[in-house]
Amino acid sequence: MIENVNVALNKPAYVQDPYRPGNDRYDASNAVDGRKSDLSVRVNLGSIHSIHHITIYFRTDNNLREFYVLAKYILGFSVYVSNTTDRLQGTLCYKDDNFTILTIPVVFTTTCAVHGQYIIYYNERLTGMNFPRGYTDYVISDLCKWEVYGKCSLFLELNFE
Repeated sequence: MIENVNVALNKPAYVQDPYRPGNDRYDASNAVDGRKSDLSVRVNLGSIHSIHHITIYFRTDNNLREFYVLAKYILGFSVYVSNTTDRLQGTLCYKDDNFTILTIPVVFTTTCAVHGQYIIYYNERLTGMNFPRGYTDYVISDLCKWEVYGKCSLFLELNFE
């Protein structure tokens, strides 16, 4: 039996809008180093993997009261798995339409049995759209850590002559 492993561990990570540019504490690589730190990222697994589940640790700064104050900025998030950096070319694994500022978990896990190379966290607040009570007018992707569990994919090319 092959066990699921954290295939995101020490893979390249990218942050679109760093919290504090130049501060190593908030470098994208911290999100996939196996330790807990503060950062929001898109993870490149380096190659296509068979994904089983994805776990996201939201930033708390060891203060749950503060987390639930900031939760309104992360409500409505989505998680995608894609073979490109374009989420729309990937598979939507999870779309939050159920959590509130009091029910969103600090650690979130979703099963997503697909193949892909990029794990993408996405959230938006579109102008002119009505969002549920408790949502803010803008988002903060306050992610601390990603873990992506799955298996390394092996592709075998067979030539029949």
